Amino acid sequence: MDFKPVIFFILLCSFLSCNTKKSQKEVVLYETYCASCHMAPSINDLPKHIWKDNVLPEMGARLGIITPEHHPYYKHSFDEQIAIIKTGIYPSRPIIKEEDWKLLADYIVKMAPDSVVNNPLKIKNSELSQFKTKPVTLDSVKGNLYTFLKIDTVNHQILTGNRRGALSAYNLNTKENIVLGNFNQAITDARIVGDSMFITNMGVMDPNEIPRGKTVLRSGSATAVLQDSLHRPVHTLYIDLNNNGNEEIIISEFGNLKGKLTLLEKDTYGFYKNKTLLNLPGSIRVIAKDMDRDGKKDLIVMAAQGDEAIYILYQKENLNFDIDKVLRFNPVYGSSWFELVDYNGDGYDDIITVNGDNADKSIIHKPYHGMRIHINDGSNNFKETYFYPLNGATRVIANDFDKDGDVDFALLATFPDYEKHPDYNIVYLKNENSADYRFTSEHFADTKMGRWFLMDSADIDNDGDEDLVLSALNYSFTPVPEYLNEAWKESYTDLLILENKLH
Repeated sequence: MDFKPVIFFILLCSFLSCNTKKSQKEVVLYETYCASCHMAPSINDLPKHIWKDNVLPEMGARLGIITPEHHPYYKHSFDEQIAIIKTGIYPSRPIIKEEDWKLLADYIVKMAPDSVVNNPLKIKNSELSQFKTKPVTLDSVKGNLYTFLKIDTVNHQILTGNRRGALSAYNLNTKENIVLGNFNQAITDARIVGDSMFITNMGVMDPNEIPRGKTVLRSGSATAVLQDSLHRPVHTLYIDLNNNGNEEIIISEFGNLKGKLTLLEKDTYGFYKNKTLLNLPGSIRVIAKDMDRDGKKDLIVMAAQGDEAIYILYQKENLNFDIDKVLRFNPVYGSSWFELVDYNGDGYDDIITVNGDNADKSIIHKPYHGMRIHINDGSNNFKETYFYPLNGATRVIANDFDKDGDVDFALLATFPDYEKHPDYNIVYLKNENSADYRFTSEHFADTKMGRWFLMDSADIDNDGDEDLVLSALNYSFTPVPEYLNEAWKESYTDLLILENKLH
């Protein structure tokens, strides 16, 4: 009997067994450590150079593998370093063996693709016809840095706040723009009630760990601080949740490494006490709605940093809440906004999300950016049923813009593919058939007016249909073609009104 083939077979099995065990260990390491804080992304979602140069060094630091080339405190002020240390995000000692970290990092880089294919849009686009575009100039200054936009239908004006802290009101009747006040830092919310103004400013707009934001009430020349030391607040909701006659204030503190969702409740003396509802970074928008039909308003929240998700906070007694994470997203998706709307007309609210924030550590055009429709089964379980790809999608407004009985969508992309499809910065999806998710698509062709950042809707001309208003943030926080950068610097266009042509 010839034993050579048998010996060869045994050696081959041993080799394959060792490789399988090694592969299994690498997979286990990936699933263990890459999913310890959030949903584990697919390795194919990012190219090798992004993993190697950006994601893995940050991930290693969060596991205590800190190198001189990527130190989390590098170039930060002393105060910022102390604040970062207090977060506890970067452990002082490794929580993974160095040999395991090397095995995991090498595995990811080996498995990652050289590039990620940016799929083309699946729906043919035509130029915008549903809306008439009206550029608006608010001042004589070139360029613009608007961080807040709201249509004030009560006073028939458009409120804007900029990065420098100036709050203005553009009168839709007189076409006059009046500066209402200066609040020193980037404004993210403003509310006018009679002669009083409620203002939330962000503090330092760039990512940081020192909470410098605040919400104030200004009446005449007097200003009262309702809450200070807010950590980069980006959204504020005023609502009487428990129907006691006093409004609560819900503040989304986006933060950075740390953040939270804060509830301010007014006491019998008129002061506000705060309560943390969600102790996590990335809260970006809150909608109040009774989701379980028990007569109490619940809170629907998008968290868009790290562990990206949609939560429903079911209101119980004494402003306590039960928390349910109803949707969870890949951490590289860049979740940006959501709408709550009954898309299919079954009496239950569905969730529309857009993801496309592309200003962080993985700046590439991503085929998974776009709008998603998540249908409610009637028990607040949501299933994704439709995806519309759109690079850099950051805002969505759901409305029946053409008044034909179904839900249309206005989409804004702050980070479109400026090389190939710069005109997809504004997209209107007209619903042709809800059941089949069939849409026609229109876009805005003139890209030189501005880099659109915020969007709101209302019937601003009182003709019975919904119009749109967009504001610009001409700030090159990601690479764009030089011709656009120069055009935005020279642009006097601050707002773009999209007047619905239905009536």
